[in-house]
Amino acid sequence: MPTYVLMTRLKPGELKDATARAESGREWLERVNKACPEVKWIAHFALLGPYDFMDIYEASDVETAHKVSMISRAAGALTAESWEALPYDRYLELMSEIT
Repeated sequence: MPTYVLMTRLKPGELKDATARAESGREWLERVNKACPEVKWIAHFALLGPYDFMDIYEASDVETAHKVSMISRAAGALTAESWEALPYDRYLELMSEIT
């Protein structure tokens, strides 16, 4: 399955209360798992910088990745971007095909 990286930035008020943030995160995950049961979660990170969170996941297709981003936006994310990621070894294989 293709790998995606979800980069999320929350609205400023979403980061004031840790208990509420944890509950919102659980609710978001339940919504995504219900709508996209085929998604396999690989990692979840809180970040310093322009994004608040990074999630790495596998999805069966680009439409499912779109759903993950749309659910994130509907749940209150200011921005949610899903980027397709290519394993580095495969990247090198492709590179060797063109050089």
